[in-house]
Amino acid sequence: MMMEESDSTTSELHELPGFRFHPTEEELLSFYLKNMIFGKKLRPDIIGFLNIYHHDPWDLPGLAKIGEREWYFFVPRDKKHGSGGRPNRTTETGFWKATGSDRKIVSLLEPKRLLGLRKTLVFYKGRAPRGSKTDWVMNEYRLPDSFLSPSLYPKTSLLLATTTTTTSASGCRFSSETLPTCPSQLPGPSYG
Repeated sequence: MMMEESDSTTSELHELPGFRFHPTEEELLSFYLKNMIFGKKLRPDIIGFLNIYHHDPWDLPGLAKIGEREWYFFVPRDKKHGSGGRPNRTTETGFWKATGSDRKIVSLLEPKRLLGLRKTLVFYKGRAPRGSKTDWVMNEYRLPDSFLSPSLYPKTSLLLATTTTTTSASGCRFSSETLPTCPSQLPGPSYG
């Protein structure tokens, strides 16, 4: 019964004209991930729980509860055996590769307060270390280790992941940190 009620609420949100689910990084960490870790049920149930590493990225939009260009999931943190605890980020057809070091996410109101960390990954088709880069990008969000004391934190490690593709339907490439790269989307005067 609860599952049906949750699915009903989520589908009702899809029918609302203009409704967009676009939380900030601070909201993802301080509200959604933190509440899920401490077992607080969120209403409506917008972000699903899924081990995304068992699925190829192009299948994820159909598995998400909500999202048009970006999809959100709570993800169990999987560990590779015998490799120092490095997470296993491989799927049937490829792997997620980190693009750099973890980025600190701080509070906008209290810039010295660390809320969590973001790791950006890109999906490669094939097997490591040789694979072909795709347009699929994922951001993994996790709470800082200092926050996760054993007495407060459940034994299961949990991430919140967002996935997106950097190629839109028109073929223009977008990134949250850069301007669009197709001329028709660039700001400024148009001539002609």
